[in-house]
Amino acid sequence: MVVDQLSDADVDRLFQALADATRRDIIARVITGEYSVSALATHYTMSFAAVQKHVAVLERASLVTKEKRGREQIVRGNREAVQRARQLLDEYEMIWRQRVDRIADILTEEPEE
Repeated sequence: MVVDQLSDADVDRLFQALADATRRDIIARVITGEYSVSALATHYTMSFAAVQKHVAVLERASLVTKEKRGREQIVRGNREAVQRARQLLDEYEMIWRQRVDRIADILTEEPEE
């Protein structure tokens, strides 16, 4: 299970990174191609520094990688990390479905006399 392979801190960083709409949008852009941080910044109504901070959060969560090319920082999506996030959510869904099924079983049990 992926849940067992990641530390609590890793899972926290992953979900914190995904909790913000701008960061999710950045991932959607860079998962299909690479962008410089300055090119990403043109898509948002925030400062270049704010976009850099969003990219840094994504990088700490391993959802993106950065590579320096000349004066530019090139950002790429990490497909494996995005896949890992999906697997985590699938596993959590399975856990909760099992709990709901167990509750349903308890509620439909015949009382002992």
